Amino acid sequence: MQLRRQLGFKLVTFSKELHSFLKFMAANHATVLTTDLAVQWAMNAPRSTDRYTWGRRLMIVRIFARYAHSCDDRHEVPPADILPCPSRRALPYIYSDAEIRALMDAAGKMQPPFRGLTLATFIGLLAVTGMRTGEVHRLNLEDLDLATGIIRIHDAKFNKSRDLPLHPTTVAALSSYLLHRAEFLGKDGPTAAVFLDTLKHRLRDHGVTLYMGDFLEAAGIAPVGRARPRLHDLRHAFATQTLLRWYAQGRDVSVSMPLLSTYLGHVDPQATYWYLTGTTELMGLAEDRLSSAVEKRWES
Repeated sequence: MQLRRQLGFKLVTFSKELHSFLKFMAANHATVLTTDLAVQWAMNAPRSTDRYTWGRRLMIVRIFARYAHSCDDRHEVPPADILPCPSRRALPYIYSDAEIRALMDAAGKMQPPFRGLTLATFIGLLAVTGMRTGEVHRLNLEDLDLATGIIRIHDAKFNKSRDLPLHPTTVAALSSYLLHRAEFLGKDGPTAAVFLDTLKHRLRDHGVTLYMGDFLEAAGIAPVGRARPRLHDLRHAFATQTLLRWYAQGRDVSVSMPLLSTYLGHVDPQATYWYLTGTTELMGLAEDRLSSAVEKRWES
């Protein structure tokens, strides 16, 4: 895992699952990785009836097994056709501006008041920047330069760093939160993390996702077809709404795409297209552009 981390992989889920498999091997007094052991673990750690989950677990073992086999050929590499793991993309839910406001209002009503303020500000920052949730969780005070309106993101995915310019209203919201944060901390002294829980520790991922279902219900936001609203979908919404705004402004979107990719922290625009869901508005704009291009071609 250390080798893969040096190559830029975060391995958050990978690490947890692989440690689970190694504990399973130890419990079975196994010193050699075999396909049978890998399949047993994949289907029972914990027990699941979801074949996609089985396949994903086995894929993680298979990656490790290839490395282990290169060091000792007694270790088996499970064949790829056992518990296949086809790519499965969750259909994103694209929040409207009104839904984001309702979501923030619901979060802001949490008690005690500082928890509500923290969660509402957290959600708002995700919505207006398209940052990854982990990036917001890891923010430290030194990463905020509110005098110039810049957030500095360090050691993001693939060890990339970037600066994000903020809208004045976002700067004002963050400044207000930091004042309340300082008042909440009181004499306990400074702490590096921007977003804190009620115990004055860094806000963790479960500290937001734990309440997300309640926020969605209070905001009246429900699944639409296969699109089930998630916290991560705020990033999808940011990318899609940015594209719609550019179309409305008459900008050359193909030229501007690298800007959006850079802001989102993507290596190239190809990764950004993953976030651009075919909403009704986008499909309509695409149809208009296609019709216009066809008409110009016939006229020429």
